[in-house]
Amino acid sequence: MPVLLKPMTGRRYYITTLADWHRHAHRFANSHWLALSDDDSAIASRELLDATRIIVLIDADEGVHLALDDDAAFEALPHPFASKAISHAAHEALASHGVTPGSTTFDAAEALARAHPLLRPRVF
Repeated sequence: MPVLLKPMTGRRYYITTLADWHRHAHRFANSHWLALSDDDSAIASRELLDATRIIVLIDADEGVHLALDDDAAFEALPHPFASKAISHAAHEALASHGVTPGSTTFDAAEALARAHPLLRPRVF
């Protein structure tokens, strides 16, 4: 009987747009995202546009993450357990969710998890 190997995947956080997420979504093992729109009425009415900026947690193999790193439409946040702060641009995009200047990815993910619990960093 053949042995089926499950591919090894890893999780990373990115800021992108809904359209760019859709462009790559078929390659992800799993993903969860949260809209970062400044227009609360658009989010409340679920009228999300392709240009809507999102924060996304992507579970995928290394090849997918390398491809996203090369795609200018995706801003990769530092590893969640690294002590490196997120970029100024990422802070500005996430500030409405309580992310403060100098936050790490872990800090940002904890703040975002108040709106979307599946964005909380975890290790299994």
